[in-house]
Amino acid sequence: MKTRRVVASGGVVFKVVNNQFEVTLISRGKRWFLPRGLIESGETIEMAALREVREETGLDCGIVKKVGKFSYSFTRGVRYFKTIHFFLFNYTGGSLLNHDYEVDRAKWFPISEALQALFYKKERGILKKAEKILATLFPTK
Repeated sequence: MKTRRVVASGGVVFKVVNNQFEVTLISRGKRWFLPRGLIESGETIEMAALREVREETGLDCGIVKKVGKFSYSFTRGVRYFKTIHFFLFNYTGGSLLNHDYEVDRAKWFPISEALQALFYKKERGILKKAEKILATLFPTK
């Protein structure tokens, strides 16, 4: 069977509301995910993460720090090995109403609710790492 390696990039977008961190998730159907997508030709993982977050959430952001990555494999006629890199982003503007056609909804969640809403366990792990980074960067929140 043929194998193909795929690299994607995405982010955890945060803002502070009432002294609490909120993050943005996207939905496809009834499932919630962190925004992410494939790296296009000529892009770095950072460039792809910024573009994908903008496309899938409608939000403008700045990179704060790399959170981590995870890998998994799946088969769809070809065996794929996929790695997704995630960055922590601070929200700087834009509107969740401006997400692209690939996304049904984009929504802000308190981190505790986002951890329960996320469909994939590995994305919950990324969000937990992001939460620890936020606690270190903003210890009074």
